[in-house]
Amino acid sequence: MEKYKVGVIGGTGMVGQRFVTLMENHPWFQLTVIAASPRSAGKTYEEAVSGRWAMTKPIPEEAKGIVVMDAQADVEKIASLVDFVFCAVDMKKDEIRALEEKYAKAECPVVSNNSAHRWTEDVPMVVPEMNPQHLDVIPAQRKRLGTKRGFIAVKSNCSIQAYAPAIHPLLKYGVDKVLVCTYQAISGAGKTFERWPEMIDNLIPYIGGEEEKSEQEPLKVWGHVEDGKIVKAEGPAITAQCLRVPVSDGHTAAVFVSFKGEAPSMETIKEEWANFKGRAQELELPSAPKQFIHYFEEPDRPQAKLDRELEGGMAVSMGRLRPDTQYDYKFVGLAHNTLRGAAGGAVLLAELLCAEGYIDHK
Repeated sequence: MEKYKVGVIGGTGMVGQRFVTLMENHPWFQLTVIAASPRSAGKTYEEAVSGRWAMTKPIPEEAKGIVVMDAQADVEKIASLVDFVFCAVDMKKDEIRALEEKYAKAECPVVSNNSAHRWTEDVPMVVPEMNPQHLDVIPAQRKRLGTKRGFIAVKSNCSIQAYAPAIHPLLKYGVDKVLVCTYQAISGAGKTFERWPEMIDNLIPYIGGEEEKSEQEPLKVWGHVEDGKIVKAEGPAITAQCLRVPVSDGHTAAVFVSFKGEAPSMETIKEEWANFKGRAQELELPSAPKQFIHYFEEPDRPQAKLDRELEGGMAVSMGRLRPDTQYDYKFVGLAHNTLRGAAGGAVLLAELLCAEGYIDHK
């Protein structure tokens, strides 16, 4: 098949670097443009990330010689060169909203890792296995923007990937309340231990804005499209605490869940997780895990170091399901925050958008 030409906006940051590595040998996508701030513009990508390459893999050969463009000044030119862009910029939210709309209005679809548009009513925030039907809102967004091709789609917060997928197939049993504590890796802050030595032997019990996102974003994912807008679900009620922990990659969640009526058995829950497949698996998208949710019977799993790379980091892991004294059940979840939770999740969303005909070749 003819490959889609792809741009990465914000390509020098940690998530942008992850996007660049994921484009290497991708069967559908060809990295064509990298854009970043004016201080990186005009340099080769290899020069622009010199001394701050944060990935364990080396810089892909195809990316090294690409001359970095200016993410803000070169919008029209970038839009003319690519079929769509990934966006992972580090700017103020109002600036990100304006920039992403500028690309969309230049008839360039935007698949965003940023949080700026997650609560825009006609912007779908999609986990491909959970709410692919929210893509139905894109025609209404295009009408608002006055575009034919251009639109914005976003992926959800990285931490909710560690628990919302496990709750999703249980909603039909009447999930009522969820309490979650997330233990989040330093790469979620765009850092490594070399660049953030204060995190070694440390734990910070606060991540700005994260608890609100953890409590509210699943409700948008579980909402429905109505009159050209996404209406969020009224429940289940979620309360969250989010802590930064000295782990390089992988967000862990301790989850407690209650049901309105009689709770399903543990065997039923494990069966639901084992059988959970979504649109990404039906379409056999290149980045989709064959088994979305893996359950570990061992009492000391999942572990970030052992399990975050499952199925290329795109599967999520659960373990320690057991009855609780105050809630019906408790369990532990894990997701790779820069793969399933960030760049990888956005790549999977882009694959879904292409497969469903929302992104075409120019």
